Amino acid sequence: MSLPLSGVRVLAVEQYGAGPFGTLHLADLGAEIIKIENPRDGGDVGRHVGPHFFSPGDSHFFQTFNRNKKSLTLDLKHPEGLRIFHDLARTADAVLDNLRGDLPEKLGLTYERLKHLHPALVCVHLSAYGRDNSRAAWPGYDYLMQAEAGHLSLTGEPDGPPTRYGISIVDFMTGLTAAYALVSGIVGARASGMGRDLDVSLFDVALHNLSYLATWYLNGGVMQGREPRGAHPSLTPSQLFRTRDGWIFIMCNKEKFWPVLAERMGHPEWAEDPDFRDFKARLAHRERLTEMLDAVLQQRSTDEWLGHFTGQVPAAPVYDVAQALDNPFVAEAGRVIPFHRPDGAPVRLVGNPVRCPGVPLPSRAAPAMGADTEALLKSLGYDDPRILALKHQGVI
Repeated sequence: MSLPLSGVRVLAVEQYGAGPFGTLHLADLGAEIIKIENPRDGGDVGRHVGPHFFSPGDSHFFQTFNRNKKSLTLDLKHPEGLRIFHDLARTADAVLDNLRGDLPEKLGLTYERLKHLHPALVCVHLSAYGRDNSRAAWPGYDYLMQAEAGHLSLTGEPDGPPTRYGISIVDFMTGLTAAYALVSGIVGARASGMGRDLDVSLFDVALHNLSYLATWYLNGGVMQGREPRGAHPSLTPSQLFRTRDGWIFIMCNKEKFWPVLAERMGHPEWAEDPDFRDFKARLAHRERLTEMLDAVLQQRSTDEWLGHFTGQVPAAPVYDVAQALDNPFVAEAGRVIPFHRPDGAPVRLVGNPVRCPGVPLPSRAAPAMGADTEALLKSLGYDDPRILALKHQGVI
């Protein structure tokens, strides 16, 4: 068996986080991702994002987002660079860029500009605000989207300041959305023979992720704010609780779990108490219920409670990053794996969450800048003298 995306070739005019995160998933599943890096400006800015480096131009940040890819140095603003890009586009299934919204047209990366080379080519554009509105030329980043799309008003404690997520979740979600759009576009193009442009923006994904909270407001005028202890806005108990030595997160997000929790905590009578009998009643009395649960949960440690619940009650410990990665459950199924650099040195990274039983996923570390340039050009028929001339011109 082969990997699901074996045989798919994608030209990625990408840098930093969102775009590379999307193509990372494609590369892990077998797609050939040809990463276009400008030789005049040091390539992907992610190579230089510190403070942690394996070597100059090879940051931990860059390795995180660019494993299993190829690197081609190419100046798309140079006529010869664009000619090489066009030669590659004839062989590709898709082009993905994560540039400012006004740049794909200027650089000639749209379907209209490329369809004469390959009518079934799919062009995916990941930008901050989109390409067809008043903000097309605006720069934009994850945290700005969290702020404007209302996420900061939902995160943290009710009496705290606006709070962002601890990770760049809008970048990651937008990258995944772009990858999904790209694969969908390829499926459509293979059926119809015609490619297209597909657009994804950080802002649109952040807004879309308001999900049912947006529906509540748009249809009922309900404006959801922060809830104490990270509580679910309508289901309870579904929040943080105190234990003897810290915290535990319990999520009785189905009615069937509440009687089990009450019984495991030594108070089966709570399940029949009219004040706590169903979600509506428990939500109305959540503050009192929290106090009651805290009082019992503080009699044991978090680990003791997790052992006592034995998978019958949805619950989890509250870990820091080190504890999360050193968790025996992470090691159990090889969720952290070594990716190998050309010199054989390993780069330990979290593996892809998609499992392909019977088929190992590739494990190549991120490429050195321009590592695949000569091989790719020779595959297009470029000979050594021409490649040398392109180097001298600063095209590659």
